[in-house]
Amino acid sequence: MAEQKRDYYEVLGVDKNADEAAIKKAYRALAKKYHPDVNPGDAEAEKKFKEASEAYAVLSDPDKKRRYDQFGHSAFEGGADGAGGFDFSGADFSDIFGDIFGDFFGGGRRSGARSNGPMKGANIRTSVRITFDEAVFGCSKEIDLTVKETCKTCNGSGAKPGTTPETCGKCGGKGQVVFTQQSFFGTVRNVQTCPDCQGSGKVIKDKCVDCHGTGYISMRKRYSVEIPAGIDNGQSVRQPGLGEPGTNGGPRGDVLVEVIVGRHPIFQRQEFNIYSTVPMSFAVAALGGEIYIDTVDGKVIYDVKAGTQTDTKVRLKGKGVPTLRNRDVRGDHYVTLVVEVPDKLKPEAKELLKQFDALTGDSLNATKAAQEAAGESGKEPKDNKEGKKKKFWK
Repeated sequence: MAEQKRDYYEVLGVDKNADEAAIKKAYRALAKKYHPDVNPGDAEAEKKFKEASEAYAVLSDPDKKRRYDQFGHSAFEGGADGAGGFDFSGADFSDIFGDIFGDFFGGGRRSGARSNGPMKGANIRTSVRITFDEAVFGCSKEIDLTVKETCKTCNGSGAKPGTTPETCGKCGGKGQVVFTQQSFFGTVRNVQTCPDCQGSGKVIKDKCVDCHGTGYISMRKRYSVEIPAGIDNGQSVRQPGLGEPGTNGGPRGDVLVEVIVGRHPIFQRQEFNIYSTVPMSFAVAALGGEIYIDTVDGKVIYDVKAGTQTDTKVRLKGKGVPTLRNRDVRGDHYVTLVVEVPDKLKPEAKELLKQFDALTGDSLNATKAAQEAAGESGKEPKDNKEGKKKKFWK
């Protein structure tokens, strides 16, 4: 008795309403896992690969999918609609192989093959260090880069003066070569960049002595970069058209300047808000008064209310960092007020502080007062079991 086939949707692990992209994604994952080239000699993996490939061949074809949804497996076994059987070899897997298994066959993805048309040059990445304040308000910085400029000797052709580049004999000037490989399903056609001309379609036999056939020479240049107000650490500023030269007439790439912002001694930043801690004396906290608060705009005077507790947080609206889109819109500055305790007091100050404490709760003698209230003044606690003195010190 022939083994009953599993439902194609179950094989791929997709819903019956799955679209083409979901079906392809599911098959891609299974194909990578069970492909014979990845599992040589594994009969079970080969069986699952065949099963998944058959399911994909049907569900990826709109007409076959419609017939399968209507008649099931019998649609390809000479059953309900007289289809005369499913021709497995007729399925097109070249896109899947070119997209997924290019590395197995020694070639890149089909979509990754380069043409000999104009192509934009690569981007150049560099970095610049700025201060906290420069990040807040913006600044201008200079960067030094090694860039490629057109060789004046050959005018960018790369060929020795008096000679010209020739059409590549391997690709016929197309910049791409087509190669075939035998796969599980037969012959697979793939396209890759021509290895001889690197996709340009031209080869240089007599190279320019100055640029060695590249058409460019390296030069050290200095550029001025405008750093916008509000930029944060790790963000980049793009300088269009200053990157690597394009190929076949393509535009130059860009320069991406990453900004590294130094730390500030008293300010911390979170997005567009600034945070800091400011000390205040006990007298100001208790009686109220004015204190100076440092901000990125300079010192401001803040009126502390009487009875302000330590760790009280206040908000200085609009004293934060400007937004990148609109420097007139700024974040806020949040300040934590902390009561500052003096570490050195004169004898007169100590005596006055004791008098103050006596008038405001006598906290210095709170323990003694509690013992007297419990009737244990001048007595040492005893152990309840043995009646001996209990030691609390060594």
